[in-house]
Amino acid sequence: MWDYPRPPRIEECTRRVRVVVGGITIVDTRHAKRVLETSSPPVYYVPATEVTVAHLRPTSGTTFCEWKGAATYFDVAVGDRTIRRAAWTYAAPTPGYEGIGGHVAFYPGRVDACYVDDQQVRPQPGDYYGGWVTDDIVGPFKGERGTEGW
Repeated sequence: MWDYPRPPRIEECTRRVRVVVGGITIVDTRHAKRVLETSSPPVYYVPATEVTVAHLRPTSGTTFCEWKGAATYFDVAVGDRTIRRAAWTYAAPTPGYEGIGGHVAFYPGRVDACYVDDQQVRPQPGDYYGGWVTDDIVGPFKGERGTEGW
């Protein structure tokens, strides 16, 4: 992960990526894109067409990434439960990052479970970051205690 690039790189990913909320699988795809960036675990972006969109509700507010542009957010709703800002997208990513346009990323620490193949991922530390930590990713990661100045 420390050899991940800066600026970030987008890679095609054919591994099985799943997101589960309330016992319901809202994403199950082998067409994800993986964004690699120095000091962070990968973030998986799934095609919006492969998300059960009935569970996504646009919400207010944006953030800005110096590389990818303006992110907009979704609440995830399953049954009577709504998880605030559990997913995000770059509706109009900046040049060089068009590959994640039309894709949605999920915070693994906000939904019930995210999987890469059959491994449940651990969330990247910190409330702001959305990286997916698997056994093949080695830290330390941005977001852990003491990394605020990175």
